[in-house]
Amino acid sequence: MSGTHDSDAPAPAPAPAPDTWRLRPETAQDVPTVRRIHLAAFETAGEADLVDALRRDPAAWLPGLSYVAGTPDGTLLAHALQTRCHIDDAPAVALAPCAVLPAYQQCGAGGAVIRALLEAAREAGERTAIVLGHPSYYPRFGFVPAATRFGILPPQPWPDEAFLALSLDGSPPPRGTVRYAAAFGID
Repeated sequence: MSGTHDSDAPAPAPAPAPDTWRLRPETAQDVPTVRRIHLAAFETAGEADLVDALRRDPAAWLPGLSYVAGTPDGTLLAHALQTRCHIDDAPAVALAPCAVLPAYQQCGAGGAVIRALLEAAREAGERTAIVLGHPSYYPRFGFVPAATRFGILPPQPWPDEAFLALSLDGSPPPRGTVRYAAAFGID
């Protein structure tokens, strides 16, 4: 959940009760709004461009594993995405990118959309999720350091505390090195 508040940023929106977020898979009509959410949440267009590139990659895109969160009136304000990756030859899902409109950050929308997305991945039969992210944020969803806990290695030298994994079905995840979709630009 990137994006910072500065003195010119709007004050955070009042947070609806956690059970009032409207959580659902992304539809074709949501694509422009999802892009706007990422453009607003990050300093560059990199994450928005990454989502677009992943959407165009049939080897990466997993229908039903791109989720949005909205207010009760239907205004979309958060997005989270899981795409196909591999741990050696075993399929897994990569959680990235995730974004929340700046006015709604720290209101629970990001956590709600990630929880809904992880549950959708479980229901789809996915076994393992990985994320490169804030070590103080992602453990609340059950993510743990991938290398030290499971023997899952990043494709580049990343800090163990920020490269995290989650067993979605309770079974031990496969061991090996993660290969991301080509759109991530990681060799």
